[in-house]
Parts: sequence; structure tokens; C-alpha cells
Amino acid sequence: MARIGKPMCMVCRRNAEKLYLKGRRCESDKCPLDPRKQRKGMTLPKTSEYGIQMREKNKVKTYYGVLEKQFRRYFSMAKKSKGVTGEILLCFLECRIDNVVYKLNWAFSRRMARQAIIHGHIFVNGKRVNRPSYQLKVGDEISVGENSRYSELAKQAIENGRSIPVPAWLESSDKQLKAKIVRLPTRDEISVSVDEHLIVNFYSK
Repeated sequence: MARIGKPMCMVCRRNAEKLYLKGRRCESDKCPLDPRKQRKGMTLPKTSEYGIQMREKNKVKTYYGVLEKQFRRYFSMAKKSKGVTGEILLCFLECRIDNVVYKLNWAFSRRMARQAIIHGHIFVNGKRVNRPSYQLKVGDEISVGENSRYSELAKQAIENGRSIPVPAWLESSDKQLKAKIVRLPTRDEISVSVDEHLIVNFYSK
């Protein structure tokens, strides 16, 4: 799991946009990156084409909480797959189990989702999974373990995220804390604000 050495809000300010590193807290009015609170004339410093490409890559790594070695592996997998490399790369990242648990509103943040997985509270097709990077596929069924101490926290997170819809590619039951991957997400359904073509160009040099 990637560790962020700097304060999370500082990372978002450096990118001049929300990366939702604190999860649902970033939705609140207290978020220091609220556009209404930005100083007038505040802009990012000019950078080279290479610098822009690297910034996009690092933004996605930070958003999903992956390390460089992991990210290169995802890119290699995407490049070998049929289709648009950049979109497939994002699809792989979006289908990580830690991201899916967060998207289901079972956790307040991806960090919380990772902790729940590491501690063995999340199951896939009836089997315990403790790797946040576990890659989910169409047809996989996800659930919170029966009688798990985490179930109450998951229900609190669901209640807190009522206003945030679960993506259409996921089918979920909040009452049973079960869900299913009904299809892969399309590019329009992946919310990270990034130009993935810049990332492809970065690794293609």
C-alpha cells in the first residue's frame, strides 16, 4: 500500500484539485480546497511536457494509493490487453477491491477500505481476501464477513454516503452488505479527473 508522506490536503493543493484522499471528508464545506476558498490568481507553475505527464501519472497513483512498481505492472497489463490502453489502465485500478469497497460506500475512505481488507473483514465469492490490490472481475460477489466487527462501521459509512450513488456497474444490498460486479466500468463512470493519454505517452518513451 502506498504511503503519503505529506499532509493529504497539501497533496491536493499541489495538484490544484481534490483527490479525495480523506474520502467523504473531502465532500464537506470544511475542505480547504473548496474552489470558493481559493486565492484569486492562484495557478500551477509552468512545467515541461514531461513534467505534465509525470504529474498526471502521480495524480492517479496517489488517487488509488498504489506504488510505482504496482502502477507499472498495471500499465504493462493494460498495454497487452485489447482496447484503448489508457482506459483499460483506469479500469484495472477501478476494479481493485479496495476501490470497490469504497465505491460501495462501505468505507469512509480508500484508506479505511484497505484496513478492512487487510484485517480480513471482506470476502470475495465466499473466500476471505486480505490484499487491497486484489483484482475483481465480472461476476465476483463481495461481502462483509458475517458477525464481523466491521459490519457496524460499514453501515455507518453507508448511512453517511446516502447522497452518493453506487456506480451502475456494481449491484449492492446495503442491508446484507453484499455486492456483485455486474460489468466493467466505462470511462465515463470512472470519476478520477485525469488525461490518461498523457500517462500512456509517459511510459511509451
